[in-house]
Amino acid sequence: MRTDEFLRALDLLPAPLHERAAALRAYARPTRCEHCQRIGDAVRLALTAVHWDELDSARQLLDAAEQKAAGHGSACRPGLDDQRGRGQVHRWAGTSAPLVAATDASWKGRAGGIAYVVSDGHYGLRGRGTGPMDPTGSSRVLINELRAVDFLLSGYDEVPAGMTVLLDNLTALRYLHRWQAGQTEAMPSGYSLRPRRWAPQPTLVRLAELVSRRPDLSFAHVKGHSGHALNEAADGLSHMARRRLDESFDVRPRAHALVDAFLADWHATC
Repeated sequence: MRTDEFLRALDLLPAPLHERAAALRAYARPTRCEHCQRIGDAVRLALTAVHWDELDSARQLLDAAEQKAAGHGSACRPGLDDQRGRGQVHRWAGTSAPLVAATDASWKGRAGGIAYVVSDGHYGLRGRGTGPMDPTGSSRVLINELRAVDFLLSGYDEVPAGMTVLLDNLTALRYLHRWQAGQTEAMPSGYSLRPRRWAPQPTLVRLAELVSRRPDLSFAHVKGHSGHALNEAADGLSHMARRRLDESFDVRPRAHALVDAFLADWHATC
């Protein structure tokens, strides 16, 4: 369950259940532990029950999740850095605000990747494929550039005030500026708005609404392949995510080293 989806569902809970579900939030994140997965399944089902006003069912599911969590303990409870595709180079964690981030997307054939890197060491990369139900339409590169921005912003419980997001795609940048000006109905050509099975809203609809509520965020252009450290890092991560769909390699140490190297250059010149 995505961070923003979890928080929206959490807001529907009355105070006692809200606090109980919030305490179990870490289990709703991806994990390889079967016990944690069962606990997370119960939490997610509880939040789904709340969406349908089934508070009694939600209460029972949270009871079950708490009992399982008490029996399992917290030694392997997943944390932020264990989320699929996200991580942080911690030596840059002390960077003062405002933060600067760069996002990028890579596409070749039927395989793609999206990525971001932030000046405080946070980063993310995720591979994307296509299928018969893919909602992208004809604007594949543009839409994935925007999905990369959503991937960045959805990684925070609350997006840091005053963050600057750099993109090397001018068309994507124009959409972000339009959404920030309140034109949230504007969508790339061919992008399907049909209901999604895995989320209450299509990604770009959700992103447009978020951006429209955050005039403090800055979206700016950076020329691609010009040696800009953050852009080069995001570009490298997106290519890595795309290649990972067809090749077998341990992506985390490579991504960590790449981000650390480019952030060293970034901070040396700031």
